[in-house]
Amino acid sequence: MSDYGFRTDAQVAGGIRSQETILATNKVLKNTYILLSMTLLFSAATASVAMILNLPQGAALILMLVSFGLLFWVHKSADSAMGIVAIFAFTGCLGASLGPMLNYYVSAISNGPQLIMQALGGTGLIFLSLSGYVLTTRKDFSFMRGFLFIGLIIVVIAMLANLFLQIPALSLALSSAVILIMSGLILFDTSRIIHGGETNYIRATVGLYLNIYNIFIHLLHLLAVLTGGKD
Repeated sequence: MSDYGFRTDAQVAGGIRSQETILATNKVLKNTYILLSMTLLFSAATASVAMILNLPQGAALILMLVSFGLLFWVHKSADSAMGIVAIFAFTGCLGASLGPMLNYYVSAISNGPQLIMQALGGTGLIFLSLSGYVLTTRKDFSFMRGFLFIGLIIVVIAMLANLFLQIPALSLALSSAVILIMSGLILFDTSRIIHGGETNYIRATVGLYLNIYNIFIHLLHLLAVLTGGKD
């Protein structure tokens, strides 16, 4: 008989490994939420600076393109300390790229500031509700991978097509679809973290950040259309 009573050495070792896995997962989750909060605040700061400087739309496009390049840097350096620098550079550029759009809402739409605050509040509510649901139920949403991937491809293709078609109803439908898909990705990404599918908190942060970023943009667009602030 083992020194651990009725438990075998293998069972004890398995229990220790299980406990270590739980602790490691909780650490990734904690670090992810801390870094996510910091990058969102940093994005808000760079967006504010861009608004104060009144950056033109062309500058926003350049910043957006630069952010795509920085995204590759983030993933390449995610396993090193340089990954922290990369993710702040990435989220800072994306935040600053919002400046011209936010200035448009503030200056050209009478209820623009209210719409921005509503979009921020709605985005926060969506994220906290969905992420909290996964953390509470610990449900595995890995089954959504294929559906979300196909949905993203369809939305991207439709968005590219609508650049030429300029159909308002399609634009509205696409914004709704993006919000639904990003909401699904919040469930999927949070589930991956708590079930050990994502063990790098920098990569986990990037995924959740992009979900929140896209929900905010498209929720703002929807609110503007539905309240008559934008055609």
